[in-house]
Amino acid sequence: MTRTVLRLGRGVRQLPADLAAALAVVGLTDVAALAPVVRETPLRVVFGLAFVLFVPGYAFVAALFPERGDAPLAFDDDGSGAATDADIEMPGDTDADADADPGVEGAGDRGIDGLERVALSFGLSIAIVPLIGLVLNFTPWGIRLVPILVSLSGFTVVAVAVAAYRRWELPAAERFRVPYREWGAAARAELFAPATRTDAVLNVALVASVLLATSSVGYAVLVPQQGEQFSEFYLLTEGDDGELVADNYPTEFTVDEGRPLVVGIGNQEHDRTEYTVVSQLQRVRVANNESTVQRSERLSTFGTTLAHNETYHTQRTVTPTFEGTNLRLLFLLYRGSPPEDPTIDNAYRETHLWVNVTA
Repeated sequence: MTRTVLRLGRGVRQLPADLAAALAVVGLTDVAALAPVVRETPLRVVFGLAFVLFVPGYAFVAALFPERGDAPLAFDDDGSGAATDADIEMPGDTDADADADPGVEGAGDRGIDGLERVALSFGLSIAIVPLIGLVLNFTPWGIRLVPILVSLSGFTVVAVAVAAYRRWELPAAERFRVPYREWGAAARAELFAPATRTDAVLNVALVASVLLATSSVGYAVLVPQQGEQFSEFYLLTEGDDGELVADNYPTEFTVDEGRPLVVGIGNQEHDRTEYTVVSQLQRVRVANNESTVQRSERLSTFGTTLAHNETYHTQRTVTPTFEGTNLRLLFLLYRGSPPEDPTIDNAYRETHLWVNVTA
């Protein structure tokens, strides 16, 4: 037991750099999404995209494939990228020859190379995240920010722990590692010492494309396009269990006797907005597909101010002032103050019920 604890402590200190980076992204994403000030900045989007689209899949792939996977041509020890004759499979070579020669790269290789690892990381992340969301949908917590963060963070941490343990179980020469030096050497050779003029032109075009793509993504994150502007306006009733529902509206009223209705407003205007609601009871004559208001009386007027993405519910008591059948109980929504003569034509939003009122 003591030996296992000591080994675990040593392993934590020797955590591979790529797995440590995955844990760092998890921590930074949690802070960017939950910290009071940071969550309002573009950092939430930047870390969130990396966290959702890549990190869970990368940790899972690392747990599945702890061993290294070599490219067809191996780098020399000096990182020059040159391959020896023993590294290249000749037409006359057989599988038996490859198995007999331990110097041949790829003999008995069980891993995957870096490109395959990256591709699988994106693909598995796109599969893992919806599955976790599906499971959360059937739990009491539902699909909300905190449950999703906790679930994805927990999954990634467990996958990183399994990946680290499986790597430590392998001989050092067989463990996967990110070939930073080889990639750096290859990049310097391609950028600063191209073999031909065509390669130089292509390298310049590649760098320009990467800079353009990065700038475009950065602009999209820092200056997001404002979505459609609208306000939600609706009526609700309170069910037997106390929940608000868009059903079972009252249709039978008595003059001077009030019945409750819940008025709902949702601000999606991308700005703080002042609202005013006017309720009216109208006798309407419909002929030739045209409605004519024969009598209209204002029942109430009230207002509220909402920030963007804020919702407001208020219960109002509706008290009819005259009787009739098929009367229109009308609610008109205005941004700001209403006109002297509120109508459907000059209202920003409207909703109504058809009711009967008896004496």
